[in-house]
Amino acid sequence: MENAIFHFPLAGKPVSCEKYGFGHINYTFLVVTDQGKRYILQGINGNVFPNVRGMMENIAAVTDFVGRRESDPRGTLHIVPAEDGDIMYTDEKGQSWRVYDFVEDSICLQAAESQEDFYQSAVAFGRFQDMLTRFPADTLYETIPNFHNTPERYKTFHRVLEADVCGRAVLAREEIDFVLSREQAGGELQHMRDRGELPLRVTHNDTKLNNVMLDAKTRKALCVIDLDTVMPGLAAYDFGDSIRFGAATAAEDEKDLDKMSMDLELYRTFVRGFIRSCPSLTEKERETLPLGAMTMTLECGLRFLTDYLDGDHYFAIHRPEHNLDRARTQFKLVRDMEAKWEDMCRIIREETPEDKG
Repeated sequence: MENAIFHFPLAGKPVSCEKYGFGHINYTFLVVTDQGKRYILQGINGNVFPNVRGMMENIAAVTDFVGRRESDPRGTLHIVPAEDGDIMYTDEKGQSWRVYDFVEDSICLQAAESQEDFYQSAVAFGRFQDMLTRFPADTLYETIPNFHNTPERYKTFHRVLEADVCGRAVLAREEIDFVLSREQAGGELQHMRDRGELPLRVTHNDTKLNNVMLDAKTRKALCVIDLDTVMPGLAAYDFGDSIRFGAATAAEDEKDLDKMSMDLELYRTFVRGFIRSCPSLTEKERETLPLGAMTMTLECGLRFLTDYLDGDHYFAIHRPEHNLDRARTQFKLVRDMEAKWEDMCRIIREETPEDKG
């Protein structure tokens, strides 16, 4: 790490480099120079992102596109090129490093402290998509192939279920029946994408509040961070994952399912911010936002269940049935969305500005 930072032309000499943030994938450090300039140094986890070059080219293209359209320099991340002009530096051990300018006078929340905080996350992700409306999304490298291709997730599930290597299927019969009964509905977004019924967009694919930088004084949205999973996708993906995570009333691994539901007020809050900050959404895209919420939740639960049946190889667990518990909370959330479906669709219509239909 200390060697890597000296391969980037910083403003001043580095005087400190300390671990920073709460991320679990990359290795993140805050660097301060003798001129008071701050930077974020990250060692990229090549096990999670095998094509680091493709991922970094995605980030460079997207941040450059946004930066040329954003008046506030804090409106996007800024890559600091290495001394040789490359967008990253790879050391003799094969570890790749990157540097960003630190987003000054900003804060990053691990959890919303008010509905306004959640609203601002919607503004950030909606604006991100809107500013990239004219970006050729199909030119981006697919960081994680088929990430939100739910039919492909189902194919993997069927293979794992048939193998049942751990003999756990008998313990998850109800959950298995749940996902099988919703396989057709779960694939609808992907089928619409395949038929060209929805525009391909640049999607973030990790739309949690802690990936949004807020102005430290006004608490208004500045930019989105953690762009490693930026890929071609659908607006409903980012919207849906935000609702799955941010409008849920319980933790992702809550064992008491009575605590899990979707808060309609939080749902409305996010709808309002997302739709108003992304006026380029088509009528069809707005109509599919509730489907995005339900599909992303079902897909997430399907992935938890698949990992449970396969022996817990992907998601870290802290107890024997941790992934099964996670799957159950997601399926409870899907059931609640199904019960509130008409309300979800009505809120989309109510929060759509009149000149947008």
